[in-house]
Amino acid sequence: MGSDTHDTTTHVIGYKTLTTVWIALLALTALTVWVALNAPGIGHVWGSLAIAAAKGGLVIAFFMHMRYEGRLLRWLLFVALVTLAIFIGLTFSDVLYR
Repeated sequence: MGSDTHDTTTHVIGYKTLTTVWIALLALTALTVWVALNAPGIGHVWGSLAIAAAKGGLVIAFFMHMRYEGRLLRWLLFVALVTLAIFIGLTFSDVLYR
């Protein structure tokens, strides 16, 4: 019979790290609310997008274990996210200058 060749390595993240990331996510959420209420002009949109990108990065790195994955998978994720950002930017420019 065949043998199982799957890699069974698991990444155990300590409660201290997870709690720190969770507190950072809460702080960034509070910062998002503050920026939305206090930033002038279009600044609240760009500020909120930057904070959302930081929050997404934390979630991907720690809760989706991307921090512990290989270089190829991280580059593939990076390329996918850059492609998504380009399409979102093109959509914003289309709506803005229509």
